[in-house]
Amino acid sequence: MSKRMLEIKKKVDKQKLYTLKEAIELLKEVKKTKFDESVELHVNLGIDPKQSSQIVRGAVVLPHGTGKKVKVCVLAKGEKLKEAEQSGAEYYGSEELIEKISKGWTDFDVLIATPDMMKDLAKLGKILGPKGLMPNPKTGTVTTEIIKTVEEVKKGRIEFRNDSYGIIHCIVGKLSFDTDKLIDNIRTVIDAIIKLKPPQAKGVYLRKIYLSSSMGPAVQINPNEFLKR
Repeated sequence: MSKRMLEIKKKVDKQKLYTLKEAIELLKEVKKTKFDESVELHVNLGIDPKQSSQIVRGAVVLPHGTGKKVKVCVLAKGEKLKEAEQSGAEYYGSEELIEKISKGWTDFDVLIATPDMMKDLAKLGKILGPKGLMPNPKTGTVTTEIIKTVEEVKKGRIEFRNDSYGIIHCIVGKLSFDTDKLIDNIRTVIDAIIKLKPPQAKGVYLRKIYLSSSMGPAVQINPNEFLKR
């Protein structure tokens, strides 16, 4: 174990349930890297991820953004393509872009499509699916509101979905953000996850919550902090 990791191990109590503020300040304290690390939220849910009725999936606009520049691609036709041109998206088009993606091009972070493009996009599932880029109505990336959606994505709109273990992982900002701004972002995500609790989910819903940074430790947060408000 490196000297840096040994120092971190001394400061992080694995048995303690930290408050959200304590966890953020601890991650800032143990940071030793020169680059601005991302802050990652991990939420272990009391769901059965094998049941499609218990999948937790959604999207929120972080009040203070992610701190990351997002490249957006829009697929649309006709008048909606004109909107895409004015939206601020890095890439926009229709059939020619679908052809480009079919050859393996995915130089974008978010793909937005109008409903009439989804039939053509379906054949690209094997390319877009594994990268988490396939547009979906549940996350608002299949839409006719092109300009509004692009603006939200640029401001810090993120998507989340539980993995095969029932855990949601998402980036909630940068370690350089003020503590209060990170708290706002994290509470926004947790509140959205709570609202999406499947009716079929039994027992404790927010089982465990961890906060970490790109190169830092995982710090466990007390889930009750989000239920008392």
